[in-house]
Amino acid sequence: KGRDFHIRILLPVDLQLKNARIECSWRLKKILHGYQHILKQRLHSCPDLVSFMVELKTVLEIALKNTQDLHIPRPPEYYSCLVRDLEILGWNKVAYVDTGLTTVKLKAEDSCGRQHLITLKLNAKYPTEPPDCLVDFPIPFAVSWMPQNSLIDIYNQFLAALESLKEFWDALDEIDGKTWVLEPENPTRSATTRRIAIGNNVSVNVEVDPRHPNMLPECYFLGADHAVNPLRTKLNNNMHLWDPENSVLQNLRELLEIDFPSRAVLEKSDFAKDCGICYAYRLDGSAPDQVCGDPRCGQPFHQACLYEWLQGLPTSRQSFNVIFGECPYCNK
Repeated sequence: KGRDFHIRILLPVDLQLKNARIECSWRLKKILHGYQHILKQRLHSCPDLVSFMVELKTVLEIALKNTQDLHIPRPPEYYSCLVRDLEILGWNKVAYVDTGLTTVKLKAEDSCGRQHLITLKLNAKYPTEPPDCLVDFPIPFAVSWMPQNSLIDIYNQFLAALESLKEFWDALDEIDGKTWVLEPENPTRSATTRRIAIGNNVSVNVEVDPRHPNMLPECYFLGADHAVNPLRTKLNNNMHLWDPENSVLQNLRELLEIDFPSRAVLEKSDFAKDCGICYAYRLDGSAPDQVCGDPRCGQPFHQACLYEWLQGLPTSRQSFNVIFGECPYCNK
C-alpha cells in the first residue's frame, strides 16, 4: 500500500531468534494487533532474520488489507487544488465533506425536482487520477477523465446522466404514487422492480428496463392460479397493444384490463395479508409470495415458512426442487 514502517528487532545474548523482541511505532502496533501470536510462531520457526522479515512483510500485507485505511497526510497541492475546485463548483452544491478532505458528497436536482447525491472518494493523486464515484443509479456510471479535469466536469457528467434516466424514474414514480407497492418497501433510485398489488393476495412483479423504460417490462404474477391465469392470458393476448408513447402504468392497466387498487381509496391492509404460518407480514424484508390455490382459502405464506412447514409434514412429497403438500389452513 505504499507505506513505510520502521521496526527494531532486539536479539537476546544467545542471539536466538525465537527469544527476540520487536519494537515499532504505535501505528504499526495497532495494525498488527491480533497478529502477535502469528508473529511469535514465525519467530520460533524461522531459521534466520532474513526469512523472518519476509514472513513479517506477508503478515503486514494481510493486516493492512484487513484494517481501515489509516489517515495518510496528502501533499499540500492536493488540498489547495480540491478547495479551489469546490469554490469554482460552488459550496451550495456540496452536501458533505469529511474532516480529512478525502470524501465529498455533491447534491443535484434533476429537471423534475428529484434530489440526488454523488459521493466522490478522492485519492492522494487527485487531480491526476479521477475520484471513485458512488451513485444510486440502476445502470453503471462511468466518468471520462483527463488530468486537467476538475470536479465541475464530474458534476456535469452526473447531471447529464440524471437527465438520461428521467423517463425511467418518471415511470417508477408514477407507479409508487398511484398504486400500492408491496415490495420494495422503501425503494432506492437504483431499484428496477416493483411488486404491485392487484387484489386480495394477487400481485404483479414488474421489472422496468432503465435504458428502455417505456417498453414492455418483464411481468411475473404472484397469487393463486385461479386469480393469476386470467391475468396472464390477458397480458399475452393484448401484448401487441403496448404503446411506448404511454406510461408503463397506463399500458399495464389497458393490457390487463384492470384498475390497480388506489392509494386514495384503499388501505394497504385491505390486500396485504400476514403470513398464515408466522403471522407476520415481513420476514427478512420480504412479503408473503405463496398463496393457497383453493379459491375458498387463498391464504398467503412466505416461501421460507411454507417450505419449512411442508418439509415437516410426513405426507408431503418432493419432486426435484418443488415440494407438494397440504395447506396449513384448509388442508387442501
